[in-house]
Amino acid sequence: MFPLLKLIRANAASMSGATQQTELAARDALTGRRNGVRAFLPFVGPAVIASVGYMDPGNFATNIQAGSSTGYQLLWVVVLANIVAMLFQAMSAKLGIVTGSNLAELCREQFPKPVVMVMWYGAELAAMATDIAEFLGGALGVSLLFHVSLLCGMAVTGVVTMAILLFDRGGFRPLELIIATLVAVIGLSYVCELFIAPPDWHAALIGSILPRLHGNNDITLAVGIIGATIMPHTLFLHSGLTQNRTPARNDEERRRLLWFSNREVLIALGIAGFVNLAMVMMSASVLPRSASGISDISVAYHALVPLLGIGAATVFLISLMASGMSSSVVGTMAGQVIMQGFVKFEIPVWTRRIFTMAPAFVIGMHFNTVDAMVISQVALSFFLPVPLVALVVLSSRRSVMGKFVAGKSTVIVAGLATILIVLLNVDLLKQALF
Repeated sequence: MFPLLKLIRANAASMSGATQQTELAARDALTGRRNGVRAFLPFVGPAVIASVGYMDPGNFATNIQAGSSTGYQLLWVVVLANIVAMLFQAMSAKLGIVTGSNLAELCREQFPKPVVMVMWYGAELAAMATDIAEFLGGALGVSLLFHVSLLCGMAVTGVVTMAILLFDRGGFRPLELIIATLVAVIGLSYVCELFIAPPDWHAALIGSILPRLHGNNDITLAVGIIGATIMPHTLFLHSGLTQNRTPARNDEERRRLLWFSNREVLIALGIAGFVNLAMVMMSASVLPRSASGISDISVAYHALVPLLGIGAATVFLISLMASGMSSSVVGTMAGQVIMQGFVKFEIPVWTRRIFTMAPAFVIGMHFNTVDAMVISQVALSFFLPVPLVALVVLSSRRSVMGKFVAGKSTVIVAGLATILIVLLNVDLLKQALF
């Protein structure tokens, strides 16, 4: 294993030329020497990496349960959550581009120290909860696809994610390309699934535009979908990915960077939204309907085999495996940004990878895997208001953003979205306690 990692490390270093070429192409685009698609492509990367957090195994668990429990009824929650995600990811990217600092660094600079420490603890716990869902999902995909134990699946997932992380030594571009490839695998998998099992498009359309919540179970699932879709760690990470990727030399270049960034967010998160909608539609059209739904991914896989055939079930597992491995990599990257930003402390990436894998190994060996994944997504939604509020506050401060301060309409919409998420979380907490 270790000779393999050394070989990957050496190859990653040799791929630094891809990063240098991207930097030169980006500079040409900012100065007007590249136009059209050729000007846009060098800036594709940060939102693609962030979008992985919106297609992680936690989404698989909550979306499958939503579809098999309520059919197409909660598609509107997926649409709404994805629109809100686009808004906040664009705000996060803008923060990094305009200030040259990431969200965690700005929180440390702008907020009182006791508040910063609470935010750091919460962000670290959220990143760890995220990694549990991501790592276990990837391991479950490996286990079911290759008919090995979950422990073996976790070991394979750990080695693969560590190997992918080593490509960061070649600069940002090699890692972006690997993540983009895994995103393409997930997206194409669900295109195939929709061809194999066509949904009821009329019911899907109604479910996507007509808000409906019937009973406590729907509210719990809705909060779980929001927690699985809008990810706290990606809000911290996105600003870190844009802060120094292509430094702007003047305000005109910042405007062009924001133009490219906003369009990348729309495309990357649009693809993530399609994947989430496809998950719900596939489970609604194929899986047996029940009041509590199917929350166990392995049960869903075994149900797909007789209904759609082993080919469709295998495609499902390939997408799950790609999702788990890519999102686990992104979770580790986010953890690095969070720790370095809040407390100016950095540890080797392999140390963080081992530290965040440990809880997943314990839970995977002693608890129900999918229950842990669903609970982790609901838990994430409780921390979610913290980075949302921080983004709204910092984006609206002229002392931070200068002439790029957020407009009133943006602040109002983002504030209302944050309030809605907080209210949903309060309702869920009332259900849990009373």
